[in-house]
Formats: sequence, C-alpha cells, structure tokens
Amino acid sequence: MKFLAIDVGMGTQDILLYDSKKNIENCFKMVLPSQTQIVAQRISRETRAGRAIVLAGETMGGGPCVGAIRLHIEAGLAVYATEKAALTVNDNLEKVRDTGVVIVSEEEAGELNAARIEMCDVDKSALKKALGLFGIPLPDKFAVAVQDHGYSPGVSNRVFRFAYFRDIIKNGGSLNSFVYKGNTPPRFTRMKAVERTVPGALLMDTGFAAIRGALSGEDAKAPSLVVNIGNGHTLAGVVDNGVVLSLFEHHTHQMTAGKLDDYLMRLCNGTLGFKEVFDDGGHGSYIREAAGFDNIGSILVTGPNRSIMRRSHLDIRFAAPYGDMMLSGCFGLMDAYLNNIENQKGQP
Repeated sequence: MKFLAIDVGMGTQDILLYDSKKNIENCFKMVLPSQTQIVAQRISRETRAGRAIVLAGETMGGGPCVGAIRLHIEAGLAVYATEKAALTVNDNLEKVRDTGVVIVSEEEAGELNAARIEMCDVDKSALKKALGLFGIPLPDKFAVAVQDHGYSPGVSNRVFRFAYFRDIIKNGGSLNSFVYKGNTPPRFTRMKAVERTVPGALLMDTGFAAIRGALSGEDAKAPSLVVNIGNGHTLAGVVDNGVVLSLFEHHTHQMTAGKLDDYLMRLCNGTLGFKEVFDDGGHGSYIREAAGFDNIGSILVTGPNRSIMRRSHLDIRFAAPYGDMMLSGCFGLMDAYLNNIENQKGQP
C-alpha cells in the first residue's frame, strides 16, 4: 500500500510517500515551499511585470499569497478572482471586494486579458512531475493536513475555530475525532477544496496532525503535553491515551519561552482561561480535565519554530518521530490513515 501524506503549512509543505513494503525511515520524503509561498511568488512576478492577474482554482491557505495580492493592488494593478479563489482572502466576499479584488465568474475569468494564477493547496501536476523525475509514480491515495479556521463570514474566525475544538473535546473527543475521510464538516471550506482537488483524501488540521505525529515518537509517555510551534500558530494539548484533555492555541510570533512555560503549566493545572488567551490575540483555551502538571509523563515540542523553547525551564523533549522533526505532521497523517483502515476492517 502506498499513499502520499502532505502537511501543508505557511512556510513549507512537508511530504511523505508511505510505502508499506519499506521501513518508515526508508520511505521517500520532501520538504518544499508551501503553495501559498509559490502563489505569492507568481503574483509578485506579475506585479513587477505590471500585468493584471486573475485568480482561479480553489480556496486555499492565505498568508503570503494574500499579502502579495494586496501589494499588487497597491501597485495600481487589477486583481480579478473567481468566487472560490476569492474566499482565500476572506470568508466575507464584500470585504474581499472592499480590498479592490473584482470577483468574476469562471467564464469571465477565461476571457480576461490577465495573467491566470491557479490557486490550490495541493498541486497534483507539480507533484507528479517532481516524483516522475525520479521514476516514482504519483499514488492515487492521499492524506492531507491544512489549517482551516472554518467558514465564518459574520464572526471572528478565531472564535469560530476554537469553539469547534472546544465542543469536540467537551464531549470526550479523541485525536480520531479530528480525522475526516468522506465526512468533512461543511464548515471547513479549505478542507472541502482539498477534497475536490484530491477526491477521497483523508484530511486533518495541521496542528492535530503534528500532535499525533509527535506522540508516535519514542519519548511519548502518557499523559503527554504536546506543543506544535508552527510558522503561524502554536497549538498545545494534553493527551492521555488518545483522549484530548485540554488545549490552547495562539500565534507563534507572540510566543516566548517564558510565556509558553507559563501557559503550559497552567494548561495542565487547569488555570489557563479562554478569555486570557483570546484577549492576548490568540484563539483560546479549553480545559475539560486538569491533568496536573506534576502528573505529566512527557513534554514533547515539535514544529519549525521549536527553537523558541530552547530557553524553556521545563523538562522538554524535542520530538523527532522516526528521526525527522519536520515530518511530524506527515507521521500524524500516516498514523491516522493506517488507523482509519484498521477501523474500516472492523466494520461489518
């Protein structure tokens, strides 16, 4: 069995070609620029050339590509976009129009005298070409992680995203509760876009994929406090035998070792409140059960910005499942995919 696990971040897309006939360490892997970085570069080239652009394709992750769109408009150049592509900028299409983006139909997009830029989180054609250069065929099965705030045109996407996490955890949710294959909630428009690009894919949020991957390492001892310090967001949770006991999410650029030490200890002890994190610009915090910091079996830190915790005073372990920290999310996807297959076998 083979499948491609793709962890789509803001800086990189991390890729693992899982092959059941190989040891995990011998499976092929790549760390490439993320699609939002690639699209941003394409937009910037057209900005320098002074050409209008039309954005087509799917809803995808924002960040760098949205920044490039704004710079293009500030340069006095036209930006057109189909509705799906425009939702990359904002869930509220009126707010998208207010930025200067002209929303057009698919038919109109094909008739415009403008440079066409395809929006997508997974570029199957590019991956097929890249693997093909080494004689490796592109698998027909995928597991993909993206960060999806959820479709929330009338409410803060931070509130909307974290409320969903809270409700799942409140009802005793496990890590499996954040895995989707054919049952992706309609609220997750970015994941739905990936489903259209790679039909049948297993989908996860990047933060939960990283947490799950970190737990597959040798240093994991339950209950574990797992911290994923990504390029954009920091997600930390206490997990006991797959059950999520507590969780908080913030923005990485606001994190320091001292602040994280404090947040993490109070997350475990049950004293880190939602309002405190949200008012500080983060997404929030929810504690269903306080494990107690003294009861934590392991503190695992992963993510491309894990170096923030080098000055931590806590007894942390930099998680490197199967010897590769950058693929923590991919290993989480791998574990979820294999677990999903096993669960299907047990069904009548």
